[in-house]
Amino acid sequence: MAIKHRKEFRRFRIKHRVRKIIHGTPDRPRMTVFRSCKEIYVQLIDDQAGKTLLAASSFEKSMKDTKGTKIEIARMVGKVIAEKAVQAGITNVVFDRNGYLYHGRVKSLADAAREGGLKF
Repeated sequence: MAIKHRKEFRRFRIKHRVRKIIHGTPDRPRMTVFRSCKEIYVQLIDDQAGKTLLAASSFEKSMKDTKGTKIEIARMVGKVIAEKAVQAGITNVVFDRNGYLYHGRVKSLADAAREGGLKF
């Protein structure tokens, strides 16, 4: 088994172990993070209805012209999702790091969302 596959399998195991416990509701949706090599995406999901309530990413047209490191861009995405959530009347969320380690881009996105008014 290649190292790449080991890392993917490790993240897959962690992701499913956490998802057995964490569930999003309409009152308290699940805030899940996905990071690729270049971009970062975040969604607020209602697992009972199986619907995405809100989404933000560094791939959006409003974010494309921004410059900075990946961590700074993740911080901006965290602020954007917090603003959208507060406007929609959502203040409490359940944070799902999606199997990623809580540091770097994931941590900066979470910290910015907390500063923007989300509680988790």
